[in-house]
Amino acid sequence: MKIKHLIAALAASSTLGAGIAFAADTYKIDPSHTYPSFEADHMGISVWRGKFNKTEGTVVLDREKKTGSIDIVIDTTSVDFGHEGMNGHAKKADMFDVAQFPTATFKAKSIKFTGDVPTSADGELTIRGVTKPLTLNINKFKCIEHPMTKREVCGADVTGVFNRGDYGINVGLPRFSPEVKLAIQVEAGKQ
Repeated sequence: MKIKHLIAALAASSTLGAGIAFAADTYKIDPSHTYPSFEADHMGISVWRGKFNKTEGTVVLDREKKTGSIDIVIDTTSVDFGHEGMNGHAKKADMFDVAQFPTATFKAKSIKFTGDVPTSADGELTIRGVTKPLTLNINKFKCIEHPMTKREVCGADVTGVFNRGDYGINVGLPRFSPEVKLAIQVEAGKQ
């Protein structure tokens, strides 16, 4: 009798375990493989590109329910144009004002799927203390077992567009276009 109960208990626990496998998974952003970058017009004669070197956060995916959430924090003091003078100016009050606003955030409570693949996230971008809606398009998404850590790692190529004037970054307007294009390379490890 005891063996039958043990077998029944093991079967029940394996069934529960199977259900848990489809629960939401949390992924921690890998800061050494995640760099939000941006590009903006420079007087109509060139396009300036920069990135942020420090990012952290989490992504939660529920593949069964086809939804999820994103919570990202960007260290605005890590802005990098590859040009020291521009880096210094970008940190001043007329741009990112890093003394008062050392971080920017993106938070999404909804990730949309097409089939089994996440394809966009509707959320809110906060820069300089101003929060506005922003949709990020997930152009490429893939998960693999990391060859060294043996844990699942997911990566994505993400894009979006916003108006910097909406966030109080008005320097150079209207000579410079207010449109900013985002391109985010992101990798995150399953927790």
